[in-house]
Amino acid sequence: MTRRLRLLVRTAAAVSTVVALSLVSVLPAGAAPSYVAISGSGSTWSQNALDQWRRNVANNFAMTVNYSGTGSSAGRTDFISGRVDFAVSEIPFQLTPDNPNDAPEDPSGRPYAYLPIVAGGSSFMYNLKINGKRVTTLQLTGEVISKIFTGAITAWNDPAIQSLNPDLALPSRPITPVVRSDGSGSTAQFTRWMATQYPSIWTYRMTSQFPTINSTFKAQNGSLGVSGYVKQDYGEGAITYVEYSYALNAGFPVVRVQNAAGAFVEPTAANVQVALTHAKINTDQSSPDYLTQILDDVYNAPEADAYPVSSYSYMIVPTAVGGVFTDVKGFTLGEFLKYVVCEGQNQAATLGYSPLPMNLVQAAYDQIKRIPGASVSGFDPSTCKNSGAPANDPGSGASGGGGDGSGGGGAAAAAGGTAAAAGAAASDPVYDANGNLVSGAAAGGAQAVSSPFTLASDAWGVPQTTMLVAGGLLVAAVILPPLLSRRLRNDRRR
Repeated sequence: MTRRLRLLVRTAAAVSTVVALSLVSVLPAGAAPSYVAISGSGSTWSQNALDQWRRNVANNFAMTVNYSGTGSSAGRTDFISGRVDFAVSEIPFQLTPDNPNDAPEDPSGRPYAYLPIVAGGSSFMYNLKINGKRVTTLQLTGEVISKIFTGAITAWNDPAIQSLNPDLALPSRPITPVVRSDGSGSTAQFTRWMATQYPSIWTYRMTSQFPTINSTFKAQNGSLGVSGYVKQDYGEGAITYVEYSYALNAGFPVVRVQNAAGAFVEPTAANVQVALTHAKINTDQSSPDYLTQILDDVYNAPEADAYPVSSYSYMIVPTAVGGVFTDVKGFTLGEFLKYVVCEGQNQAATLGYSPLPMNLVQAAYDQIKRIPGASVSGFDPSTCKNSGAPANDPGSGASGGGGDGSGGGGAAAAAGGTAAAAGAAASDPVYDANGNLVSGAAAGGAQAVSSPFTLASDAWGVPQTTMLVAGGLLVAAVILPPLLSRRLRNDRRR
């Protein structure tokens, strides 16, 4: 009997050890990290993507990331002053601005790095009707767009516009250009394109602050402001420059812009991705502008499906602690960025953006390593599946010239309400975590819709069963040894 009891005690102790080890493996990895709230400000061009990612990490990882879309210029200023943990901008710090009216920025008091987070196309969202029916297949050249935004073309039936759209009986309605009132990366990207491609028309150089042209221009704050103006009834006749995501959300069409191949294309994920294969990236890791972009070749990409006004957006991250930024915040920022440049990119296309190519994902991870407190150990960025939009995207919106709207997504747009909705029709509609519109098209294409953002099911399953069994074994392993030991002592006394 004594030998048997000793054997049982040893067996119970062994079971206790095994159960303890098994529980370590069963507990979710996400239970260990402790996150602190972090905050940032800047770009509205990127905000739709950032807001979705922030909701995702809040719901799935209990991570709080606060973000204020104040415009890229304000974001860079907030970062320099140390009021935020990170900033988001479409252009680097303007150490020596191209435009003499823009004040130089001096970030030397706070070490930083640029980290690409998402790519996209600057679209030209418009509100135009013919006999009460919305126009959805408008085609324009870069030259005409530049003349509209310099006040040289003022009516929708201008011969230069009519010649590009022979199948449309364009109205004599005045054109209302809607521009940003705040300093913005969207303005900087748009004016850089015009200054590079059409310097004889756009003579203001690249600037973050859109200049005053004349009283027909309407200035609004932020991407929501300009897109919101255009989509209202009083916005009929208006046109603005804004990230494609905002046009998708509003369910309004965007201009098909003529590219270097002579085709008219929309800023879908696939078309942006094609154009950005020609982006030149600063690969000098000793340069303060490491990973920033040179877009001249993007503007002139020779492919028929390349969207010419394509670019990247960057997060500006601290590379040293100081002010409001600590190592603990650095850990949270690093974890958020690992999600953004990997898993988060899978939502880019449905949000109206284009996923980062893998070389920039790898480069982004190298930059995350420079954030104090951040950790990238044990993770291989090559496992990220940021494949981008499919090559045969039915919403590509590429056509070979002419005004019949028959190429790419034109026919779909003509048949189904808006070009923006047609571009999203191939994918299932998507809602964000709060039920707000992300992307997609309603039945008949009348307006954008989406499907609810869903989390992993909380229903009982294999993980819960495993935890219950492990818990029972642990209880047994804790209770049995003392009971058996007591029995052993009693037997010895006898």
